[in-house]
Amino acid sequence: MEQEKVIVIDFGGQYNQLVARRVRECNVYCEIYSYRTELEQIKKMKPKGIILTGGPNSCYGADSPTYSRELFELGIPVLGLCYGAQLMMHVLGGKVITPEVGEYGKTEVVLDTDSAVFAGIPEKEICWMSHFDRIAETAPGFRVTAHTADCPIAAAEDAGRNLYAIQFHPEVLHTEHGKEMLYNFVRNVCGCAGTWRMDSFVEESIQAIREKVGDGKVLLALSGGVDSSVAAGLLSRAIGKQLTCVFVDHGLLRKDEGDEVESVFGPNGQFDLNFIRVNAQERYYAKLAGVTEPEQKRKIIGEEFIRVFEEEAKKIGAVDFLAQGTIYPDVVESGLGGESAVIKSHHNVGGLPDYVDFKEIIEPLRNLFKDEVRKAGLELGIPEKLVFRQPFPGPGLGIRIIGEVTAEKVRIVQEADAIYREEIANAGLEKIPDQYFAALTNMRSVGVMGDERTYDYAVALRAVNTVDFMTAESAEIPFEVLQTVMNRIINEVKGVNRVFYDLTSKPPGTIEFE
Repeated sequence: MEQEKVIVIDFGGQYNQLVARRVRECNVYCEIYSYRTELEQIKKMKPKGIILTGGPNSCYGADSPTYSRELFELGIPVLGLCYGAQLMMHVLGGKVITPEVGEYGKTEVVLDTDSAVFAGIPEKEICWMSHFDRIAETAPGFRVTAHTADCPIAAAEDAGRNLYAIQFHPEVLHTEHGKEMLYNFVRNVCGCAGTWRMDSFVEESIQAIREKVGDGKVLLALSGGVDSSVAAGLLSRAIGKQLTCVFVDHGLLRKDEGDEVESVFGPNGQFDLNFIRVNAQERYYAKLAGVTEPEQKRKIIGEEFIRVFEEEAKKIGAVDFLAQGTIYPDVVESGLGGESAVIKSHHNVGGLPDYVDFKEIIEPLRNLFKDEVRKAGLELGIPEKLVFRQPFPGPGLGIRIIGEVTAEKVRIVQEADAIYREEIANAGLEKIPDQYFAALTNMRSVGVMGDERTYDYAVALRAVNTVDFMTAESAEIPFEVLQTVMNRIINEVKGVNRVFYDLTSKPPGTIEFE
């Protein structure tokens, strides 16, 4: 049976991925496409519904992103959000204007709960507004279904044609019942059955991998991160020893992490595959000697990984498939899935080794968001500790050490980070900050330990709360927990005599400490 889907047409809005994630949370499969996607291609996909995203432009501008009137005449339900709502009105004969004052942030909206989209939702709702232009007149056939104090047309609909326009953002958490609104649209208006579930995804993927690979050989670079680990687990369940995983331990992992990866995927682990561990620590430290500039460190670590992986691949010989842990945000942000392209240099997409002898790429997680990858990992029986591992950059501790990377500095930051994570767990706070870690500053200062003066390093502790990792606020860790962490680090980690807590938000800082 063909899988039902809803498609998101992206007009450059910052929440495009969030819209798709919210739809999937309703157990409905969803993909993102640019507004440049041809109408014929959309017809061939046979979507059950279409959602138009927000965007930074004015819909009536000569060069602004737009779409043809025919999109609204396909008989497929369409939901326009923010810019998408304005565009729907503009294309169908309504009027959009630029008022003297825009509307931003949390706003009370009054809803017409007779609308199918607002059914079962309180009449007064807090929503998230983020717009300068607004709808001044609805298109013929539409009726107003929501308003705010400053926005007379906060939503409108033509229920007979299944066309719905919402000026605010139901996809963000600031809109109290936004998820229910999207549920009403995709499940009730579009008539989706809600069969997109992770257990069925895993089983269907295993069958699809077996059909695609046949009796071929697959090679995967296993980093120990969530994405590559789940990809390894899925491929192993599908094809067993036809899969070879190369795990390059560059000596920049968190404490004991290399051994943890081997315990899950190695010879005595729970998965049936060929596992090769390359202990390349000294090689990396030699390459990084004397290098202090963060971007140069990133480049060296990335290039050296490819060189080591290529050397191992040559020993293995020709394979049929090179597997990658690419996930859906990688695809979208590399400009292949949507309009809001923020290309990241370390993404799997496009970052292939030069000399690996393979015929085709296989990306079993290509259609999943990160939270879905974690669910798939649990379905596969991968230990929770690995599945819910803290986000960790590809260059590892190389960018959590300010200045030159040495074996001694790696030891210090590994031990300090392990103590920090242990005490966060002891306090029952693991899931309160979204990311937390210890970093090593390049600052040395005088201290007093016992009867002696010391001249040692300062460790910085970082903990942030974030929804999308695009912005972040410093997390409020209880002072007594920080005090315990500080005491343990100074007493147990040789070479440290000061501990700082980083209060910087993003922006102006970054989440990482480099």
